[in-house]
Amino acid sequence: MSSSKTILITGCSSGIGYVTANILRAKGHRVIASARNIVDVERLRKEGFTTLQLDLAQSASIKSAVQEMAELTGGKIDALFNNGAFGQPGAVEDLSREVLTAQFETNFFGTHELTNLILPLMRHQGYGRIIYNSSILGFVAMPYRGAYNASKFAIEGLADTLRLELYGSGIYISLVEPGPILSDFRTNSYALYKKHIDPTHSYHTAAYEAMEARLQKEGPSVVFTLPAKAVADKVIHAIESKHPRMRYYVTFPTYLFAFLKRILPISWLDNILRKL
Repeated sequence: MSSSKTILITGCSSGIGYVTANILRAKGHRVIASARNIVDVERLRKEGFTTLQLDLAQSASIKSAVQEMAELTGGKIDALFNNGAFGQPGAVEDLSREVLTAQFETNFFGTHELTNLILPLMRHQGYGRIIYNSSILGFVAMPYRGAYNASKFAIEGLADTLRLELYGSGIYISLVEPGPILSDFRTNSYALYKKHIDPTHSYHTAAYEAMEARLQKEGPSVVFTLPAKAVADKVIHAIESKHPRMRYYVTFPTYLFAFLKRILPISWLDNILRKL
């Protein structure tokens, strides 16, 4: 087993973050598990985690969490797993500026701010790993996921640029790109859909009916869905390996669409994506 590392993870209340935190802790690493809601933070603390309350949509929360983390660890941090995010469903023309801003505050701006506060600690020690949990929707766009698509496309551009700028620093950047994963993601997305989208006054009413059925479906909504451990395994490699990869695909659809994007004309790929 590799030597113990100190790892900060965002979005640990459930799903990928929670599973990854548990597996890393079981491997002997020191996990600092963060979550937005204090109820989840208290639950994680009772489970034995070192915890932080961290709301990626609030600068004050991010700064306070990093300061507390630095005090807990003496300024040492081996890895940051940028996992915290959510998905706002809806056709692009039905997304208000305010809704799109909220999507980016958490998925992009908050993640960026947190990373920039962690980077000086890693530069001072001369090493570190930063892993971004992106998505298949970070490199192919699918209908009615425009806000999430855009936030993940943005994260990929930022991470790719940061990787170039950090060359030779001892700090490695990795992107994890999952397809369908079992989690509470659809449940949370459905609540946001109900809150922000009015299907009765939209050109996309029929499509929304199908989307509602998918978001409310129990269990896997599509084939090739994998458990959250499939993502955790890639994160572990990115943290522990001497040669972390720049990109980690997770699930068959991610491998498939990465291949199709390279070989197909855009119009052909669009035809496939419209039917999904």
